[in-house]
Parts: sequence; C-alpha cells; structure tokens
Amino acid sequence: PLALLEEESSARADIIQVNFQDSYQNLTVKTMMMMSWLATHCPNASYAMKADADVFVNVFHLLRRLRSSPGRDFITGSVISDGRPRRSRDSKWHLSKEVYPEDSFPPYVSGAGYVFSADLAPRISWASRFVRPIPLEDVYVGLCLRVLAVRPVYSLGLPTFRNLFEVRQLEYDRCAFARLVLANGFKPSQLLHMWRDFSQDQSGC
Repeated sequence: PLALLEEESSARADIIQVNFQDSYQNLTVKTMMMMSWLATHCPNASYAMKADADVFVNVFHLLRRLRSSPGRDFITGSVISDGRPRRSRDSKWHLSKEVYPEDSFPPYVSGAGYVFSADLAPRISWASRFVRPIPLEDVYVGLCLRVLAVRPVYSLGLPTFRNLFEVRQLEYDRCAFARLVLANGFKPSQLLHMWRDFSQDQSGC
C-alpha cells in the first residue's frame, strides 16, 4: 500500500501528508490541518468541501447550487442544531464535563460532508486558537464558527425542502441521487459502480 501511495503522489501530486497519527481521536487535528493547508495553498479558491471517504458526491448538482450561494461567511451541509454531549463512557462520542462543560453544542454541520466559502478556512484556523480541542471534529468546527459569529445553513432542495446533504444511509437510485448533493455510508466498490452509473445520461429522471 505504501508503494502505491508513493506512486500516486509522484504521478498526480494529489496526496497531502502531515506529521500526526491518523486516528479517530485526531480528526480535529486533521481538520484544522486541512483548514491551514487551504488557507496557505488555495488563497484564490471560492469554495472548499470536506467529505468522508464513504460518501457519494453529486458534483454536478453541487456546482449548480454554488452558483447562487454566498461567497463569504458561508458553510452548508446537514445542520445539527440540537446536539448535546454524550456523557456515557461507553459512547464512541463520549465527552466528559471536564473536556466540555456545556450541556449543548452550537449549530454545526455533520462531518460526513460539508461545503464552505474558502474565506472561512483561515478564519476557522484563527478561531481555533480560542477553542479548547475536543475529539468531535464537526462539533469543533461549529465551536469555531460560534467564535466567528457564522451560522451554518441547511442546503434545501425545492419544492420539497429536502436536505440535499443526506447523512442517512440510502439505497442507491440514480434519479433520486440526481437531486442530492451528498449521501453517505458506501463502500469503495459501491461508489465506483454508482459513479459509473450516475455519469450516464440523466435526462430521463
């Protein structure tokens, strides 16, 4: 696997490596490194997207949506506005009172995938100086957004007002997915098959 990564990096220069242990507990570190890298290397970008490895992204619909989206102070995805810390030590998302004393989270976007105006990358990096790290990276971004007084917004489709960033696991359907930006919970082999199918003519949907 290491040889394949080195070959990919040499051929396409599309792999970014940072010196930290890539683990679930370090996802916040990984995300902040991403923000810092964007701020340094992509100063002229309009938007950026963070997506997990198991998500399907409808790039075509995403680009259509972004044409009418704000260019600053903008972040969208599946917004969680009523999140609360899990205090049980048996929970994968456990947060102790010592680490996070508040009883609720500010609004944040699910870490499965979200899109933001690129101006937020350096500002989130700056805000992180004032926010104590927690292992929940999506919540942590929300805490940084609170410092910046930026509120994440739902991406809703008309006329049904359906959430376009679907974090529930769905069965693949080309026409249904044509009206979404994101769906998650797929294996690499599934994603490859889905994208091949999805790239065909969708005029009948």
